[in-house]
Amino acid sequence: MELKIKPEEISAILKRHIEQYQVKTEAEEVGEVIEAGDGIARIKGLPSCMASEMLEFPRGIYGMALNLEEDQIGAMILGDITHIEQGDPVKRTGKVLSVPVGDALVGRIVNAVGQPIDGKGPIHTEKLRLIEGTTPNVVERQPVKEPLQTGLKCIDSMIPIGRGQRELIIGDRQTGKTAIAVDTILNQKGGNVICIYVAIGQKQSTVASVVNTLQEYGAMEYTIVVSATASDPASMQYVAPYAGAAMGEEFRDTGRHALIIYDDLWKHAVAYRQVSLLLRRPPGREAFPGDIFNLHSRLLERAAKLNDELGGGSLTALPIVETQAGDYSAYIPTNVISITDGQIYLEGDLFYAGVRPAVSVGLSVSRVGGNAQIKAMKKVAGMLRLDLAQYRELVTFAKFGSELDKATQAQITRGERLVEVLKQPQYNPMPVENQIMIIFVAENGYLDDLPIDRVKDFEAGFYPFVHEKYSQIPKGIREEKQLSDEMSKLLHQAAQDYKKNFVTT
Repeated sequence: MELKIKPEEISAILKRHIEQYQVKTEAEEVGEVIEAGDGIARIKGLPSCMASEMLEFPRGIYGMALNLEEDQIGAMILGDITHIEQGDPVKRTGKVLSVPVGDALVGRIVNAVGQPIDGKGPIHTEKLRLIEGTTPNVVERQPVKEPLQTGLKCIDSMIPIGRGQRELIIGDRQTGKTAIAVDTILNQKGGNVICIYVAIGQKQSTVASVVNTLQEYGAMEYTIVVSATASDPASMQYVAPYAGAAMGEEFRDTGRHALIIYDDLWKHAVAYRQVSLLLRRPPGREAFPGDIFNLHSRLLERAAKLNDELGGGSLTALPIVETQAGDYSAYIPTNVISITDGQIYLEGDLFYAGVRPAVSVGLSVSRVGGNAQIKAMKKVAGMLRLDLAQYRELVTFAKFGSELDKATQAQITRGERLVEVLKQPQYNPMPVENQIMIIFVAENGYLDDLPIDRVKDFEAGFYPFVHEKYSQIPKGIREEKQLSDEMSKLLHQAAQDYKKNFVTT
């Protein structure tokens, strides 16, 4: 059998293939590293690069475009700079830096870009969020009126914090700033608040100590730790708080409540100053770049209480700022004070005098005030701040050794007992009903005739006594959130009963 090749058939097949053939061309912008060092790379090429876009370097290293100049790009490297060489190709990714978010991160320790560093394997979540999202506008928010209890008597009574608030914790090093933040996290146990602790520029041993404390008290079950320690590049320290805020926003936007602690923003500003100066941005006051205020305002504005139509979720921020020798009029402290809704000022002198938490009543303020307190606390703590302020003033006069009249002596005696009552050991947050009961007892003069060194003993025995013999008082405060006249009478009676017992023993 003879095969006949028909030229017209072959030409028809070829024509059909030529018609169907499509040339797929993909244009890819590739830049080149001009110089690299100190966590910064200068790149030529990439004319279409966007601000804050992720750039891909060889060996799986990423960078973030910060300076878009006419003939080159200044990028900070999110990784090990030692692997980047002059002449290396750089590709655009077309994406802005995002981090993983969601419930899968709870209980984990991650770095500034959301990668796990706790050795517990990968984080399984498909949700990603831009590290810099849009902040809720005025219409999308509602006033701060729901309390976020810290468990610390001096704060919950005089400088209350509400859900959606931004309250600055400020003071010199080693005055108990992180201790207040950690106690606040511990006090959320059994509640409905997810906590995020962002460590910026801390020693690794310090971060490990905080994590150990959280694990010991069972708080890691509802906490995410974002760590950018002192050994990490300045770029990672710069990104860390924004990554933490993105994780918190996920809970806020799904109708839940979150608390974020930035520890601390002074080190964050220093890291950004380092990056900016290396990128040759013009320095301003204290060598910080001109946009340092914007850096922190766009971070802290993300804390908000959303309106009910958007689910009513909240993100509360507790930024920490370290001062140098008590100078809270320096650039970064004044910036953050003006952005936040109040500050808790910690004094070294009080700390070393044994008043811990070392909260200065005169310099601390909450601009939300009684709106963020339950009615019962508002009622008992109304005069507390005034009494303490008058006591501090009178103590200064008493130092001159002049004769004091009875009223002044009584005021000093009351003030000393109040200071003693407001002292609280670390890692020992207290339920709000116990706080209200002991402040009520102190403000009504039941401790005035006790020796100072017996006040703590009185307090230690008073709580179990009331919970056992007058259980309706703490239960009523917890459920009704107010102190009725009937409840006040009962509390007077409980204090009298216990005091008789206490004095005789």
